[in-house]
Amino acid sequence: MNYKTRQLLKRGGFLVGFGLLIFVIYWTSQSLSKLQDSTSGGLIPKESVATLVEYSDFQCPACGLYYPFVKQLKEEMGDKLAVVYKHFPLRTIHKNADLAARASEAARLQGRFWEMHNMIFEKQKEWSDSDQVLSLMTAYAVSLRIDQDRFLADINSNTARDRIDNDYQEGMRLGVRGTPTFFLNGKKIINPRSYDEFKSIVEQSIRR
Repeated sequence: MNYKTRQLLKRGGFLVGFGLLIFVIYWTSQSLSKLQDSTSGGLIPKESVATLVEYSDFQCPACGLYYPFVKQLKEEMGDKLAVVYKHFPLRTIHKNADLAARASEAARLQGRFWEMHNMIFEKQKEWSDSDQVLSLMTAYAVSLRIDQDRFLADINSNTARDRIDNDYQEGMRLGVRGTPTFFLNGKKIINPRSYDEFKSIVEQSIRR
């Protein structure tokens, strides 16, 4: 192989590598933008200034600790902050996480996603290690005036399963490997150590 051939190969390799880099950047930016296009709980209000996306596992203890933080942020900031919940059940270590996620999606199909989301987190210690998770989730649903028969059908539906799997695969593509993982306005943030720190980060994004 002569010198000229080696140089052409090097240039070709560089161009291919550069092209792949551009593709990865473009694909990632497109994926991040989609984080603000949909939510498991509903549409994002047009008035929202900031969008907080959380990849979460209902059985995850850390997610349970962050739950009141996110809830309080939403209550205090109202429509200025859109909160998007994305499913990322860690099935290998949390045996009941997938069923809990499907329960929330079955509730969503009756317009009660956030109510069920809140109850599942607030009752986390009750159902996490239980062998009667379906019965407990059904009881929670009934207490929220969700139709029981439809709930039990929807919890095993492809609609619920596909939404959870789509969220999970999206998270994997974005580099999510644990829960909770937060994205604020499309940028991954380090998990805040306190509510005040969390609030400060969100307020800064709103002021920009």
